[in-house]
Amino acid sequence: MGFIKNPPSIDLGDTPIENIFIDVYMPMANGTFVKVYLLAYKYSLDAEKSMKVDNMTISKNLNIPLSDVLAAWDFWESKQIIKKRFLSDEDETNYSVEFVNLKQLLIDNHYRPNQKKSAVSSQENEGDFALSTKDLVEANQIPIIKDMFLQINAIINRPLVPNEKRQILEWFHQYNIEPPLIVKAFSYCKHKKNKKNVTYVGGVLRNWYDLDITTVEQLQEYLLKTGERYGLYERVYKALGFNFREPTESDMKIMNKWVEEFKFSLDLILKACENSSKTSNPNINYINSILTDWFNKGIKTIEDISKLDHKEPNSYKKQVSNVKEHRFKTRFHLSESRGEKYTNDEIENILLKKNKKKFE
Repeated sequence: MGFIKNPPSIDLGDTPIENIFIDVYMPMANGTFVKVYLLAYKYSLDAEKSMKVDNMTISKNLNIPLSDVLAAWDFWESKQIIKKRFLSDEDETNYSVEFVNLKQLLIDNHYRPNQKKSAVSSQENEGDFALSTKDLVEANQIPIIKDMFLQINAIINRPLVPNEKRQILEWFHQYNIEPPLIVKAFSYCKHKKNKKNVTYVGGVLRNWYDLDITTVEQLQEYLLKTGERYGLYERVYKALGFNFREPTESDMKIMNKWVEEFKFSLDLILKACENSSKTSNPNINYINSILTDWFNKGIKTIEDISKLDHKEPNSYKKQVSNVKEHRFKTRFHLSESRGEKYTNDEIENILLKKNKKKFE
């Protein structure tokens, strides 16, 4: 005798998700990264299933590329809410994922008994939390954080000191932003305000946060709407595929010319950038040659380009026709041939007489 219960065909169970994830971490990520986290978290609560699934399983169930799954884990690792447990030294994609208890993470970050600050100190540094040397060392081991520090070093032309790195890491928790936006903030302050001070950059980020700007895309949209020239630089570089390159002084001067001298709109400039696919090494000088040619031909709108495209082929055909018409108009061909005075029979008789005289 036994007791058997048939399981339902659809999993009707519950998956408890901490509100900290929903309120703090979910707004930071795109939808794909959130889906990867939630599905894998569901699997982690089922001990039997968790031993059978892997990243490829998640890829198939969500109908997304495996690369997106791996990118999601890189992102959540950068936020320190998961840990990778590598199963092989040779394969960097072969690892288990450990989900960090978010409540414990919050306690560790904000309520460390040996690192409490006085009321005066907390008022002076509102929103700050203590970062130990160990935290800083661990952060430097995260690829996306390490790369961010290297990019900032290049922008300010010197290495960041430990206290500055701590201050930068605190911005993640204060403003819920990502490393690329911090890099853009340093670039913006250097090129637009000629400032490299970390505290000044923090103030700029605070202003952006108040404007609900927490991603690079939102920043670019805001700068373009407000007419900020730096927004133009960013948009053109993005169109050329220079996502992680900072605009050089020479490139900025060229792009300024497009707006100030040529009076070109952003749409027209981006139209020229579409031609970058025609060259293996797209650059600002290549786009400048296109825009300069358009300016010399009187192009002012995208509609003018389409008119030019219809006009130029006809002009080319006319040039080819003229070449054909004058191809044989040399002095030799313009002169009257002596052969035109005789008929074929007369020419044949003349040749026969000449040959007869040679053999006599």
